Amino acid sequence: MQVFVNFVPQKLLTMKRIIYVLLAPALGLIACNNQSASSSSKADSTTKETAKEPNIKEENVSYTADGTTMNGYVAYDASKEGKRPGVLVVHEWWGLNDYPKMRARKLAELGYVAMAVDMYGNGKTVDNPDDAGKMAGPFYQNPQMAKSRFDAALNKLKTYAQVDTANIAAIGYCFGGGIVLNTARLGEKLRGVVSFHGNLVGTPADKNLLKAKILVCHGADDQFVKPQEVAQFKKQMDSIGADYTFKQYPNATHAFTNPNATAAGQKFKIPIAYNAAADSASWNDMKSFFAKIFR
Repeated sequence: MQVFVNFVPQKLLTMKRIIYVLLAPALGLIACNNQSASSSSKADSTTKETAKEPNIKEENVSYTADGTTMNGYVAYDASKEGKRPGVLVVHEWWGLNDYPKMRARKLAELGYVAMAVDMYGNGKTVDNPDDAGKMAGPFYQNPQMAKSRFDAALNKLKTYAQVDTANIAAIGYCFGGGIVLNTARLGEKLRGVVSFHGNLVGTPADKNLLKAKILVCHGADDQFVKPQEVAQFKKQMDSIGADYTFKQYPNATHAFTNPNATAAGQKFKIPIAYNAAADSASWNDMKSFFAKIFR
């Protein structure tokens, strides 16, 4: 009996050694994988901890133009370090209301320093087409006055330490679209301008003056900007070899980017309406345009 008892443990010990030798590499691999997974998890955690959440800072700013106080609005991501491109936003004929400010915030979320421009002065806004036409009219009649006020906003934007002054663009909506095109044709030193459902024909096209690249985002069903104006604009741009892109969105009317346009159109019986698809497509076209023009 004693021999049997001593023999069994010895045999089991030998078998355990054999199993350990066979399994050791696998056990080591599992341990390495666990360690690697743990390290990866720690790295991901560290990355999340060090990544800065966007911190959009909004500021109401005052500046002067032609003896008039202008009340603008600036937005930028305060968590972002270093200089970045600046973008001016010119309002519709309603004035500097919440809509262009919303667009400025969205541009700040994209990493730009954005400034919503006060073209009328003293932060004036209007709420009906008759008053809007009276406010906007002088700027169409006197493009140099419009440029003077635009220049004042541009100079204010350049005072921000975060702005790369060699990389500034402008976007405009309706009335504002016409303003940015006019100022570009008058020789404004901008990397580019984007007109959203804006008036197209205004200041003359001059190859010696035009420096900015142009993107036009136009609604195919816009009843305010007729096909004849579109054709005239393209002819003018082509005649001077301008660097421009013309985008047209189906089923989109005037003011197609503004979510409030449908209600305003119904209230005042004017052919304007919001188009979500065209709004999204034109914003994406603007982003692609900026990616190309900013160095």
